[in-house]
Amino acid sequence: MSPNPVVEIATRGLQKNFGALRVLDGVDFTVTQHQVQALIGPSGSGKSTFLRCLNLLEYPDGGELLWKGRTVPYKNMRAAELSRHRRKMGMVFQHFHLFPHRTVLQNVIEGPVQVLGTPIRQAREQGRELLRQVGLEDKTDAWPAQLSGGQKQRAAIARSLAMDPEVLLLDEVTSALDVEMISGINELLTGLAADGMTMVVVTHDLGFARQVADRIGFFDEGRIVESGPPEQLLDRPKSSRLAEFLQAFQNTTTP
Repeated sequence: MSPNPVVEIATRGLQKNFGALRVLDGVDFTVTQHQVQALIGPSGSGKSTFLRCLNLLEYPDGGELLWKGRTVPYKNMRAAELSRHRRKMGMVFQHFHLFPHRTVLQNVIEGPVQVLGTPIRQAREQGRELLRQVGLEDKTDAWPAQLSGGQKQRAAIARSLAMDPEVLLLDEVTSALDVEMISGINELLTGLAADGMTMVVVTHDLGFARQVADRIGFFDEGRIVESGPPEQLLDRPKSSRLAEFLQAFQNTTTP
């Protein structure tokens, strides 16, 4: 990593409320170019909401959101500005969200053609190459209903990559998959990390977080309580709350 890495995304005191419930309670966060940050923590701690706030699928209620050092004026953005912001960040969800009435290739090229204005022939060529990269070169004309869960998730990742994002946001992308499929998706994401893709990954898979992340942030009650390199955070937690979480995780995974 360079001595002065480019900061891709940062938040300062980010807040999000759903009615009287404060889901994000002053989140400070920074991810630099080519870095992989994993977010771990108990269910309901705000991790997924935080990802959605980064690309403004949810609007924060307070705090600052920055893109490459410049404040994002999320409270008064026009539609075109919002679209440009979202194009910088590919979002991959737990439940795929593929269009059921379009083939795998059609799903992948929809964004480049409709949003970026890529010519259809060029989009098809690029889409086929992306599907080859994620191991779905033989599924270009298949329908989503014909794919396994792991194949659907690979298609969803290819669809996000087709928009040429600068950052990839991944929200529990393996939690609905079986063990064999999880291994395949983790291998794919590890390859993307090795190629320099900046990623923010919400995950319950601590082994994967240890393997691929440069840093891990521990979410609890709407805040990042502790963050650091994987070996520090997972092996030598500083906060009692993280130590409790790791002990509970170990108890549920130990036979």
